[in-house]
Amino acid sequence: MAPPRPSVHAGDPTLTAPIPIITKRPAWRDTFISLRIPNFRLFAISHLIAVVAVWMQRIAQDWMVLQLSGSVTAVGITVAMQFAPFLILGPWGGIIADRYSKRILLIITQSVAALSATAMAVLALSGVIQVWHVYVIALVLGLVTVVDAPARQVFVNDLVGPTHLRNAISLNSSIFQVGAMVGPAISGVLIVAIGGGWAFAVNAVACAYTVLTLAMLKTDQLAVAVRAPKAKGQLREGARYVLRKPAIFWSTLAAGFVAVFALSTPVLMAAFADNVFNSGAGGYGFLNSALAAGSLVGALASTRRTTLRLRGVLGGAAAFGGFMVLAAFAPNQAVFASLMFCAGIGCLWFVTGANQLVQVSSNLAIRGRVMSLYMMVLIGGQAIGGPMMGWVAENLSPHTALLIAGGVPAIAAGVIAVVLARRGQLTLRFRWTAEPHERRRLVAIVRKSNVREHQPA
Repeated sequence: MAPPRPSVHAGDPTLTAPIPIITKRPAWRDTFISLRIPNFRLFAISHLIAVVAVWMQRIAQDWMVLQLSGSVTAVGITVAMQFAPFLILGPWGGIIADRYSKRILLIITQSVAALSATAMAVLALSGVIQVWHVYVIALVLGLVTVVDAPARQVFVNDLVGPTHLRNAISLNSSIFQVGAMVGPAISGVLIVAIGGGWAFAVNAVACAYTVLTLAMLKTDQLAVAVRAPKAKGQLREGARYVLRKPAIFWSTLAAGFVAVFALSTPVLMAAFADNVFNSGAGGYGFLNSALAAGSLVGALASTRRTTLRLRGVLGGAAAFGGFMVLAAFAPNQAVFASLMFCAGIGCLWFVTGANQLVQVSSNLAIRGRVMSLYMMVLIGGQAIGGPMMGWVAENLSPHTALLIAGGVPAIAAGVIAVVLARRGQLTLRFRWTAEPHERRRLVAIVRKSNVREHQPA
């Protein structure tokens, strides 16, 4: 089954291709419809293996830094080293993704990731690893992410085409959360049983398998978009495009607040497991798995979305932050984990919604640059938030850090909603009757008449 060809508008980055709107909830049998495409099925399997492995490495890495340094701030610095390159170089990664074959770029980035994981495994298993070693390798992986992240995001369209893009994005998020749920649990057991060094070795093998899978894809079945030619001003063109598209701009702004504050969960989970609940590496893996389990539910729920609106994206951000605030008052680890499960649902409802809205609202010819700017905010924001929230957790308290981490995004989502309402993007509509074919709703949030019909609100 070959995916559809790209839109005729792909060559003109000033135009947005028609946005696929689902007016009827998909049948249950179509929940995984994008997996019927052979290339995407192969990619999804390798992606699942890779995500499990990378989460194993991430948990082992963070816990190793905590044990070597005794500092939560050091864990935050590790997060910053991994995400800071994207904050600085992210837009250039988008230009590269627009100009070159996404498949070849991913083969290169995953090869470098495999070598980095191998180096980490050798250092850890030989017992000579130091904190600065982790910092350096985290920085290398951050440089890899600059190209890997936008190329991977846009490559999904090459695999499935525009018709099944939203479903594929949701399934990708689901796969990520399955990995984020299983990986930390396995890593926690490995750390306790035989040491974290083996987690790095597993990730090296997984990266090599990803490279093999990418090489096996049937290139004649890829819906490859028109590549952007080399030209001056491409960064400015991408930035202007983001600013002109309300759906993209407001989603990206909300993502900034979520990334800087709420997505520092690995740092916060480490602080709670080590200093509040005294549950060690096993508890750290358990808390991360609870959050990921909720995120999996949120990601799967997003495959059932019939409408894609800014208000849904903002609602997810508010729910994510709100449950984190409640978790700060949890009396024990079980209640804390339950609330973080709920926070995970809100997190992925937001992340998948924002990701889908940004992708389907941007033209294929410029999508790499648009996604790089979005990912720069989403990933680069964690480079700021990781050390900041780590410092708050260490010098004030983990509870205070969690209150800030959840409260700021929830408030920001509310403020953005008010701004949108004032600017005419959203308004309330009251009605007492409904047409026979419509569901009866007495109050509805709708777009004002001066908002263009094809622009998501």
